[in-house]
Amino acid sequence: MMGTSQMFHIFVVLGSAFMILLIIIYWEEVGASHQYLHTPFSPRPKIPNPVQQQQQQQPQTPRTPAFLSDIDAFVNQFLEPGTGEPTDQVPAETSNQSEKAEERYVPRQEWKIHLTPVAAELRQRQENRQRLLKDLCANDSFAFPGKKRSFDEIPIQELDHLIVDDRHGIIYCYVPKVACTNWKRIMMVLSESLLIDGVPQRDPLAIHRDLAHNSTMHFTFNKFWKRYGKFARHLMKVKLKKYTKFLFVRDPFVRLISAFRDKFEGRNEEFYRRFAKIMLRRYGNQPTPPDSVDKAFATGLHPSFPHFIQYLLDPRTEKESPFNEHWQQVYRLCHPCQIQYDFVGHLETAVEDAEHLLRLLRVDNVVEFPASNRNLTASDSESDWFNLVPLEVRRELYKLYEPDFRLFGYSRPDSVLNE
Repeated sequence: MMGTSQMFHIFVVLGSAFMILLIIIYWEEVGASHQYLHTPFSPRPKIPNPVQQQQQQQPQTPRTPAFLSDIDAFVNQFLEPGTGEPTDQVPAETSNQSEKAEERYVPRQEWKIHLTPVAAELRQRQENRQRLLKDLCANDSFAFPGKKRSFDEIPIQELDHLIVDDRHGIIYCYVPKVACTNWKRIMMVLSESLLIDGVPQRDPLAIHRDLAHNSTMHFTFNKFWKRYGKFARHLMKVKLKKYTKFLFVRDPFVRLISAFRDKFEGRNEEFYRRFAKIMLRRYGNQPTPPDSVDKAFATGLHPSFPHFIQYLLDPRTEKESPFNEHWQQVYRLCHPCQIQYDFVGHLETAVEDAEHLLRLLRVDNVVEFPASNRNLTASDSESDWFNLVPLEVRRELYKLYEPDFRLFGYSRPDSVLNE
């Protein structure tokens, strides 16, 4: 008869083999490269820049990390950013990669240690903004829709503005009309999600704005369910706890003016069909507005800024569908009472804030925030835009956006709300 000790060893060996088999199956099903919290994963397939679509480029396929690379990545998940050396490897040679691309590849240098201290004024600015958010979110006398719900109660489709970069442990909540094009470009550079001839794009301004806004180029929270299934919400909370989270905001009324200028003063066919025709029909005495934006502009028809404000305050608007992201309130896009942001930038101080943030993320030696003056709207022109809007309508509009004013430290616009 076989001794007890021999039986025990046999069971141990069989059990170990069974566990290894389960791990391999799980690894293949879930995708190990996406389970790590602070580790690189293989870049996505190359997506051509719209500006260069006329050029024929050799197709690329995603690189699959080697088993040993996955082990390195697994170990690195226990390191906080900046506490160890990166394990990024020069991409392995593949049959469809050109020698030219291999020669041009430069390993990332994000882990440089910055010795120059950040100005005390900038640190204090962030402390004040974060404290304001924390205090108002805890203040029961300050209420707005959705404030009291937990993170688990936020519908998955309302988390589509949270972009995740697993390479550097960053989560960015983008707010349209607040320099989000350039911040999306930066996120693409950092995550290396865009390859040109097999080489990650390093220049944010070289990324076409249409490509920057292509949702397939960004890994957002609302995509977690499809990838992780029942583990999605848990992984979101793990990343929210460990990653650096940031957003940029802007004076709410100035943001509305910027949205109107961008979407309705120019020939934007999509926004004309989806929104401008409704405004013209309901508030512009145009029962049958032209079918296209070109026909409308040819006859001098386009919605006015007062029409736009009426549309925002019309109860039918939200009943038909949620606000478009370009004028949806920031508290609905980014959930500042459910997510504790580590950095709150303001467009009004964008240059200083961007430099501070990139230092905080330890990537300022990798990428710079691109300066942009596209469709700038100054806050001192606010009163001029609201001149034709009745006073009671302006005050109703303020109530609609008051949470954004208060949460992010913007003063009540008395020049607009008082005669």
